[in-house]
Amino acid sequence: MIKISLLIIFSFILGSIPFGVIIAKAKGIDLKKVGSGNIGATNVLRTLGKGSAAMTLLGDMLKGAAAAAIGAYLSVGAAYEGIMGISAILGHNFSLFLGFRGGKGVATGIGVLLIYSPQIAILTLIIWLVAVLMTKYSSLGAIMSFGLLPVNVWLFDYSKVKLITSAVITVLILSRHIGNMERLIKGTEKKIGERS
Repeated sequence: MIKISLLIIFSFILGSIPFGVIIAKAKGIDLKKVGSGNIGATNVLRTLGKGSAAMTLLGDMLKGAAAAAIGAYLSVGAAYEGIMGISAILGHNFSLFLGFRGGKGVATGIGVLLIYSPQIAILTLIIWLVAVLMTKYSSLGAIMSFGLLPVNVWLFDYSKVKLITSAVITVLILSRHIGNMERLIKGTEKKIGERS
């Protein structure tokens, strides 16, 4: 259990690395004080452009994938591998390096799924992409794709452990989008590429 505990803590620290903040800081910008103030790729896109957003997206995905991949490599089992992935998402959402404040966990969640359940990751990405292309709202894509995550796991990659893990991931991500949901209802949510 000591090894597992250390791996979970390591996953949280790994998830805490704020790639968006680091990339923005390299360009002399405090990401938390511009645009929406969020540390994720969508705010980076609005404030710094496509190149920086792509690097942020890749970094945030890789840290989630790395946490799950380490668990898989060490054969900790599906339950603990899922917990390590969840810990990485929690690290992103409540970053150790940002006073336990952070992002929304979408890219990190996708990264976790790419290792934990690749087919579900692809399906989640497809749903996100279709929703975004149709509406231009990144937040709505996240809400729809992760809202359907447990259903997709149940239908296409069922195990009790994976279903529970996916449900926890859904709760973590949707809970960070409550403000977006309110703005979507009010019609004040910003679309992709729209300046804040």
